[in-house]
Amino acid sequence: MALTKTTLSLTAATIGLVIAAGAALAADPAADTPGGKAVLARQAHYRELNAAFRAVNEDLRKDMPDKAAVAADVGKMKALTDDLPSWFPKGSGPEAGVKTRAKAEIWTDAAGFATAATRIQAETGKLQDAATAGDIEALKAQAKTVNGACKACHDAYRG
Repeated sequence: MALTKTTLSLTAATIGLVIAAGAALAADPAADTPGGKAVLARQAHYRELNAAFRAVNEDLRKDMPDKAAVAADVGKMKALTDDLPSWFPKGSGPEAGVKTRAKAEIWTDAAGFATAATRIQAETGKLQDAATAGDIEALKAQAKTVNGACKACHDAYRG
């Protein structure tokens, strides 16, 4: 197939439109609002929390878990869960215009959400106690409890 000037022009125009569309998506103006920035920061914090918890669970499946590594990851989890309630400022829900799975109930049922957050903080604190003690069996049991606290919150407050 011979490329003509018209074919080249159409191809260049198509590529230009694709690039422009991608740039428009990347430069979402909602992400620059306070609510949008809070959504993006919250998502980054959850990625950190999930990575730390995943590392803990992977280590606990080993025959000889690395107690120091587990303790370090649990410490990250504890610090993150202590800050978790601050990740949800008013205006950072679906109305922020940035894709989020946070349900409006976080703000309309603030007392329920606070209770769920307190439970996660308390259970992560117990996980940290077990990590400090180096008790692998207690860590395994408490990791399941922490997972349950996370799931309960997700079921109620995440879409």
